[in-house]
Amino acid sequence: MSDMSKGAIAAAGIANKPVGLSAPTLSGRTILILIGVAVILYVGQEVFVPLALALLLTFTLAPIVSFLRKRYVPRIAAVLLAVATAFFVIAAFGFIVAGQVANLADNIPTYQRNIVAKVHSLSQAGSGNGVFEHLSKVVERIGSELQDNAEESKEDAPPQIKRRDPMPVEIVTRANPIETLGNFILPLISPFATAGLVIVLVIFMLLEREELRDRFIRLVGLGDLHRTTAALQDAGKRVGKYLLMQLVVNALYALPISIGLWLLGIPNAILWGLLTLVLRFVPYIGPVIGMILPLFLALAIAPGWSLVAWVAALFIVTELVSNNVVEPWLYGSHTGLSPLAIIVSAIFWSWLWGPVGLMLSTPLTVCLVVLGRYVPQFSFLDVLLGNEPVLQPQEKLYQRLLAGDPNEATDNAEDFLEEEYLVDYYEKVGLPALRLGELDRQRGVMSEAQIALFASTTQTLIGNLAEIAIEEEAEDDPAEGEAAVTEQITGEIDLPSGEGKSVLCLGGRGAIDDAAAAMLSQVLAIQGATVSQADHTAVSGKTVSLMNLTDVDTVLIAFLNGGSKAHARQAVRRFKRQKPSVRVGIMITGVDGQRESPLATEDIDADFVVTTISDAVRGALTTAQAVEIKAPKRIGRPRERKTTPLVA
Repeated sequence: MSDMSKGAIAAAGIANKPVGLSAPTLSGRTILILIGVAVILYVGQEVFVPLALALLLTFTLAPIVSFLRKRYVPRIAAVLLAVATAFFVIAAFGFIVAGQVANLADNIPTYQRNIVAKVHSLSQAGSGNGVFEHLSKVVERIGSELQDNAEESKEDAPPQIKRRDPMPVEIVTRANPIETLGNFILPLISPFATAGLVIVLVIFMLLEREELRDRFIRLVGLGDLHRTTAALQDAGKRVGKYLLMQLVVNALYALPISIGLWLLGIPNAILWGLLTLVLRFVPYIGPVIGMILPLFLALAIAPGWSLVAWVAALFIVTELVSNNVVEPWLYGSHTGLSPLAIIVSAIFWSWLWGPVGLMLSTPLTVCLVVLGRYVPQFSFLDVLLGNEPVLQPQEKLYQRLLAGDPNEATDNAEDFLEEEYLVDYYEKVGLPALRLGELDRQRGVMSEAQIALFASTTQTLIGNLAEIAIEEEAEDDPAEGEAAVTEQITGEIDLPSGEGKSVLCLGGRGAIDDAAAAMLSQVLAIQGATVSQADHTAVSGKTVSLMNLTDVDTVLIAFLNGGSKAHARQAVRRFKRQKPSVRVGIMITGVDGQRESPLATEDIDADFVVTTISDAVRGALTTAQAVEIKAPKRIGRPRERKTTPLVA
């Protein structure tokens, strides 16, 4: 069994959560409830196993009954026809397997002699390397020492008086013939009684399906009909489709296995094909078990090793074709379980209910995942067992940057960039991750060392993506458009050409702002602009006066703190006093990640104020006149003129 499909990285928006990540809590009461449920399932397995089998068979046969109902077959007839067909196939399967097992049992002595001879020849062939010889000598030495010790203890022991051996006595109890017959027949009847109970339950569940659904909604979900209906539909669709499609896939897997084993001359090829059909319902280990038995038989009937190699090649090729061709073609969607969850669930259910639990582990766990997806109290089940990403891309990036791991962050970015452009990645993932870091900095939960590590790791990530930026810059063909404007289509983001433009990017207040300015610089360079970069310390008055702004057309300052109005106003005035013709733009985050700017352009004398990287690039590459600094308004009393009295 393999994972059918992997979801691509979704386009993540800006997180509306002000701080951190919200995760479902696993309280002590919930843990006690889970332990109690596990104990009840274990103690009452004789009751719950038939119920689980009947429920899963109902999920499987429900689409068939619905198909017959659409063809105007009466309800009772459709249910009986579907159930009779299903159990007839199961019974035929059992009879065929029983006959093949009986045939195999007759030839076991012959296979045993062949295996013993082959093991003996193998030990003789491997005696030269000393492994088998060393093991045999160790066993012989231990045996001789034990024998010597036994003889010594026997010699040292004092003579004992011989005692007469007790006479065996057999106690015969006269049992009731009816009781004896019951003890003999009940173990034989028990499996058939369970099967009959399952058949009756399946019939009544299919007949009363709508009634059972309404009662379940009334019991647990009357207050939220939308959520309950979605949960029932999701569970029925996932489990029913999984069982039916897995049955089809297993049948398509077992058919070439049976034919191939028959052509290779393996006895009881039908038996091994049917066993592989059933064992593939067991996650991961089922196909391996189904392959070991024919390999062992090939080892027993053939003098050489070529038959074993051919059987192994048959199973490996069939498994690869099934996993990579048949399953993706038939499965429209996966079960929603992670590979680790499938293995853990197989261990848990097999411990709880034995082999039956191992067979039912995947569909039962799918039901638990659906429960966790729609019931808030059990949302931890979806987190633990599901295969959906539990962190948004920007949250995952922030966690990796905070941990100082640019390598995994680069790998995730490259996966995203297989279908998107760099500006999309910075817009949807990079900048929101920096906002999360800035929010934690404002809350005071990050030390100076953590801030420095976070900022330096972000700079390393941006440097790792420089090669992709160069490739995107090379994709632009200046000859295709006008010399003034060339559009790069990145989904819905159209950016102007930066040919002939010179832009200075710098952070506003800290190292995290410098990282955002580095992202802006890389996107502007892709557009063809001449970009220079400075850190946030250059915004101070003394440093601005020392900067050479002769060839700079636009200054772009990044602020990730929404409450930086005063800092932004002072930065704009300093640059415009240094060079009145320069355009100064501000990129500042909105409140709770909204696109609306917390600052007005006219309040800080800026040429433009934006909240996104794409808007910042458009503003920086736009040809427009620079906004002049408004003279500050002075409010106060007019000065009194001093008059000099005339001297007569």
